[in-house]
Amino acid sequence: MKNSKVFIETFGCTFNQADSQIMAGNLIENDFELVDSIENADVAIINTCYVKQPTESKVTNRIQKLKQNFPDLKVIVSGCMVEIDPKKLEKIAPDTSWIGPHKLNKTTDVVKASLNGEIERACGFSKDSKVGVAKVRFDDLIHIIQICEGCLGVCSYCCTRFARGVLNSYPIKDIVKEAKEAILDGCVEIQLTAQDTAAFGKDTGEKLSSLIKEVANLANDDEISNDFRIRVGMMHPNNIGEDLDDLIEAFKLPNVYKFIHLPIQSGSDKVLEDMKRFHTVSEYKDIVNRFRKEIPDLTIATDIIVGYPTETEEDFEKTAELLRDIKPGLIHLSKYRHREGAPSSVLDEIPHSVMKRRSKYLTDIKSEITEEENKELLGTVQRILVVEKGSKGGFIGKTDSYIPVVVDNVDIGTFVDVKITEATSTYLKGTLI
Repeated sequence: MKNSKVFIETFGCTFNQADSQIMAGNLIENDFELVDSIENADVAIINTCYVKQPTESKVTNRIQKLKQNFPDLKVIVSGCMVEIDPKKLEKIAPDTSWIGPHKLNKTTDVVKASLNGEIERACGFSKDSKVGVAKVRFDDLIHIIQICEGCLGVCSYCCTRFARGVLNSYPIKDIVKEAKEAILDGCVEIQLTAQDTAAFGKDTGEKLSSLIKEVANLANDDEISNDFRIRVGMMHPNNIGEDLDDLIEAFKLPNVYKFIHLPIQSGSDKVLEDMKRFHTVSEYKDIVNRFRKEIPDLTIATDIIVGYPTETEEDFEKTAELLRDIKPGLIHLSKYRHREGAPSSVLDEIPHSVMKRRSKYLTDIKSEITEEENKELLGTVQRILVVEKGSKGGFIGKTDSYIPVVVDNVDIGTFVDVKITEATSTYLKGTLI
């Protein structure tokens, strides 16, 4: 059974990618071989995301097709679907083993059982830390650290909280230790991820701002000679609270990307209340304005749910007005769909034709905002960290404000200065100087 070949396919967020890296680490420690294609695998682990209906369709179709097209392949399902919708999973793959997102340390046991023709399902919740455990980094230059799991929210539309559970923060000292090891190993970007990074430490008495500052301070460690950047994941506005001033100071540090992901979901206070977001539009705008006053070149990313069941045309207009007002550099749009177990699923969905129209309207606003913002950078010189090859040629780097820049003739993992020569609604182009 040793040296059996395992393929891991990951759907969803950065946190889910990190879960896959932990499963891979667990397997490598136990002499399994990781492969990058289904055709070469004895076992396939499908790490599922269930946050949106289109993603649910993708993962369920993928599981069913693998079962049909590769009858000798042992298929194992992991991720959020395992805890959120076991009834559907049982229906589409009744003879399949499962690994819940809190049971990653059981990966090898489940794989061995599957190879022996047994069905084993490691499910349920735990408080085990995901920091400092064996991991296989899928990108040699980017290291993902899960700083906490679970959340404090009760958002009416969300099913992810049923998979991730209540907040469980990991100690700052352990996170800093893992970050240091990754940087010493050649990583140039540390990604701090969670369902809600702003909730970090609310259960332990530590603070997100303190964590960011301590990881950033590794730049002053005598053992570390290479430069690096820190990207902080999504923050729920309701949980920033009294940490706001210290967070602003943390984001000012030179090796922290000037980028915050701050979902609003709606520009209507009535809809926000129905969504159980527990903050107002005014409170959200205050956070944005405070950040921008201190960090003018900050990039704001936000999320919008189009067509929540109680969203009227007036509510929608308020959302459009908010986007025009705050001008986020990155807007993630999702059409509302019922999710398994979410309280809002008892409400009637608004007509999909209305959702489509509203989504198109916001997409146009989104393009206008980002193109306008990017054009302001034409002719400027930007220092970028080159992180990957471009899908259509060249290489992609990120400015300190986390804006992607396409550039030629550079080495991945290096910092270079470029002059911005072209701006679109999604990226910049630059030339070396």
